[in-house]
Amino acid sequence: MLSLLAAAETVSTAAAPLVSGITSLQLNAGAIAPEGAVLLAMLACLLVDLAGEKAAARWVPLFSYLGLGSALVLLALQWDAAPLEPSFLGSFLADNLAIAFRAVVAASTLVSLLISWRYVERAGTPVGEYASILLAATLGAMLLCGSTDLVSIFVSLETLSVASYLLSGYMKRDARSSEAALKYLLVGSAAAAVFLYGASLLYGLTGGSTSLEAVGIALQTSASPVAALALVFVLATVAFKIAAVPFHQWTPDVYEGSPTPVVAFLSVGSKAAGFALALRILVGCFEPFEAQWKLLFTVLAILSMVLGNVVALAQTSMKRMLAYSSIGQAGFVMIGLV
Repeated sequence: MLSLLAAAETVSTAAAPLVSGITSLQLNAGAIAPEGAVLLAMLACLLVDLAGEKAAARWVPLFSYLGLGSALVLLALQWDAAPLEPSFLGSFLADNLAIAFRAVVAASTLVSLLISWRYVERAGTPVGEYASILLAATLGAMLLCGSTDLVSIFVSLETLSVASYLLSGYMKRDARSSEAALKYLLVGSAAAAVFLYGASLLYGLTGGSTSLEAVGIALQTSASPVAALALVFVLATVAFKIAAVPFHQWTPDVYEGSPTPVVAFLSVGSKAAGFALALRILVGCFEPFEAQWKLLFTVLAILSMVLGNVVALAQTSMKRMLAYSSIGQAGFVMIGLV
């Protein structure tokens, strides 16, 4: 008994610094109150969809508008709020950068839903199911804008990506929609694997931490070739999300095969989350490699602007022309980021 008590006392003594560290880092759950409003709206849409198509057609638009409208109001209340503290043990930060991009994502979803109801009604697909998947993609994109940890970034990225795959292939009877979803899934899975490998390299460089702050400190002290390789992998993932050349191959097919309201969300909300991720990682972590990532981004931007605008001239499909136009405009935004 005495030995057990001594062992318990040893464990409690060793765990005391960890408990005090966790206590000092507050959860600050109020920082994700806008995401909570979107999540509640998504759950409400799923529950109403179980009651039947008539009830869903009546209540799903109302719940969607309430959730997204509440999220925008809560984001406005968070602007310049003091004091600014990280949430969920440092994995989320609701700073003004995150608030601005989260507002863009929520507003793009609201506009997409406004043009979706007639489209979904004519297609004969369940309204609640469609709205729930779109709100899930919105939730992932909003969380991605404020994530400050490699694990939370990956979870948010996959939440957005999986929902986007489902939305792009939502017209199951259309062969082009199924082809678009398959291409998007294959390229997106490869990009996720590349990001995971780059994140594992960064995890090793920090000595066992996934925080972006710890990654930035580690890269300042040791700018090794492994860190440069991790930069290339992270840049590839960012370029995929914003559809920059040469990671743009999925964009024309997905834009052509996906429903028009889905294209509206992918061209605004998904890309906004991708640029938020680029700012958070490149500017916040890879400061020792600033010249390198700016050079790479400049090259990608020039290629995107030239190829996107030139190839758009030869298109006969409106959606494919807009897809290449979005690739060119991603290049313009990348120049601004540089």
